[in-house]
Amino acid sequence: MIIREIQKKDAEDFLELCKKLDRETEFLLLEPGERKLTVAEQKRKIINTQAARNKNIFLVEDEGSLIAYLGAYGGEFKRNFNTIYIVVAVLEGYTGQGIGSRLFHHLEQWGQEEEFHRFELTVMSHNNRAINLYKKMGFEIEGLRKDALFINGKYIDEYYMSKLI
Repeated sequence: MIIREIQKKDAEDFLELCKKLDRETEFLLLEPGERKLTVAEQKRKIINTQAARNKNIFLVEDEGSLIAYLGAYGGEFKRNFNTIYIVVAVLEGYTGQGIGSRLFHHLEQWGQEEEFHRFELTVMSHNNRAINLYKKMGFEIEGLRKDALFINGKYIDEYYMSKLI
């Protein structure tokens, strides 16, 4: 397994990974079939990510297949440039193998090299596995977004979590 930064040539495989994750888990924002990006649009998003110093997508590849990613998206303005919002996902068949921890270590190294100040994310309040990982990686719960998401006919709370680096 290797962790590497996304490249333009990954657009199709990355889009397929995201669609598979959408089908596999209810812990991500998009429902199955809701992701409408084309490969060309995904390629443009990757190019824009690569062009920004405060954005990155780290991929985990196993035997030529993408199995996980961590997206790091910094603010657009001077005042929030050093705040990086995190999205992380691992295919169900690969959970529990330390991949999330490895991705966060990679993120931390990148964040220190680039001298960012804050990582933040949101997580559904019942996603205990993810919450435990984030706490293990030094994130703290800052607040609760009541009824933030509507999933399977009911409202779900989300935690705001952050880590200062």
